[in-house]
Amino acid sequence: MRNRGALVIVDLQNDFCPGGGLPVPDGDAIVPVVNRYLDLFRAAGVPVFFTRDWHPQKTVHFKGFGGSWPPHCVQGTEGARFHPGLKVPDDAVLMTKGESPEEDSYSGFDGHDAEGQTLEAALKGKGITHIYLGGLATDYCVRATALDGLKKGFKVTVLLDAIKGVELKPGDSDKALEEMLARGADTSTIDEIELV
Repeated sequence: MRNRGALVIVDLQNDFCPGGGLPVPDGDAIVPVVNRYLDLFRAAGVPVFFTRDWHPQKTVHFKGFGGSWPPHCVQGTEGARFHPGLKVPDDAVLMTKGESPEEDSYSGFDGHDAEGQTLEAALKGKGITHIYLGGLATDYCVRATALDGLKKGFKVTVLLDAIKGVELKPGDSDKALEEMLARGADTSTIDEIELV
């Protein structure tokens, strides 16, 4: 690859899919294309990262405690598991975020791996300069992860066919995408992606 890349899949968890606590409309529809990206990137020897929300039962993130959202992705629950159709590789790096009861965490860069290493440190430790982003939701956690990645100096490619938005207001996802592009991200799809 021209830049050393990594695939980062954001919060593709049951609670963000239809039937979950905070469903993204058709959120599960991206699972097959995410799996295609996983196959493609792993065949090219590209590292794969997954982020997950992992909230305590009581958190300022939830409406019942002053936040904006219904309960979702509570630690250890079925809703916090990755979508069952998602092919999570054994060697994928899992980044956990949202554990603090005192704060919101949207960006994957707020997370840490099993050793407590941040996403930025984990990426830089592997010499990665370019992240390819998919997952849920376009207008929140994908947006926040992309913007933080750009701020931290990474090249960011948003995978248009591997994201879906919550759309609390119609057009939120388009606005988020425009913001990501304005800050320097680019986009691709499975048919356009170039792994060198």
